[in-house]
Amino acid sequence: MTAHALHGDLESTALYDLPGPRAQRRHFLYGIASTALILGLLGWLLYLLFDTNQFTAAKWSPFTYQGIQELLLRGLGNTLKAFVYAAVLSLVLGAVLATGRLSVHRPVRWLSTLCVEFFRAMPVLVMIFFIFVALKVQPLPALVAGLTLYNGSVLAEVFRTGINSVEKGQREAAYALGMRKTQVMSYVLAPQGVRAMMPTIISQLVVALKDTSLGYLITYEEFLHAGKLIASNLDYDLPFIPVVMIISPIYIGMCMLLSWFATWVAKRERRSPKTTAVDIDIDTADPGTALPGRI
Repeated sequence: MTAHALHGDLESTALYDLPGPRAQRRHFLYGIASTALILGLLGWLLYLLFDTNQFTAAKWSPFTYQGIQELLLRGLGNTLKAFVYAAVLSLVLGAVLATGRLSVHRPVRWLSTLCVEFFRAMPVLVMIFFIFVALKVQPLPALVAGLTLYNGSVLAEVFRTGINSVEKGQREAAYALGMRKTQVMSYVLAPQGVRAMMPTIISQLVVALKDTSLGYLITYEEFLHAGKLIASNLDYDLPFIPVVMIISPIYIGMCMLLSWFATWVAKRERRSPKTTAVDIDIDTADPGTALPGRI
């Protein structure tokens, strides 16, 4: 047995004992029982849908109308527009608040901490309603502002944690080379912190995307609001379940796409950075020749 194979065997058994024949049979039975339970729940759900006539043509025919299709597409476009605005502004606000929390000036650090803790603890819906009702802001700006204040405060903590995760020695080495604080943050800390922050940032953006559905409570014509109009304004067979069956997969698909992107980024960032070897001809190198990377 080679040393590499022995190392692999040690890694596979270091944290737990490999299951024996009885344990393997038991796990196999657990898998069959779980699969049967899931299939049973799905079958029961389909039975309820068919039993309540949710798949009749009368409930699904409205979605063939051009007006309803345009209403859904317009609502989806408004959802994506609100998400893009909220995502960009949340990233900007998070960066500003994180910079304030990392400031050496105590008043700036205290003010930034107060803003982060306040907006992070405040429910998103309360902020949206306050901006919409008390400040009399239009639905789209009110929704974007509420999402920005909450997600920006959460992202500020993500940014601050990512910056602080960089080894202290690298910061000290940068200062020793004569770099200013702005240069240390821009060229040393932030690029390395992004590696640790990126999956969490994207996961928080998934939360922002889902929270855009709160816009229907302030009459913003987003995707969920469009589905609500379709389900409540038709005069026959109120197609609530068909509307949910159309809207939910689209919401889930968009969130899964962002989650998949976060997973892809996490796997990519877990890979160890590789350095490129530089060939040096020792025979022809002069004693005073500077090595690559040296000043």
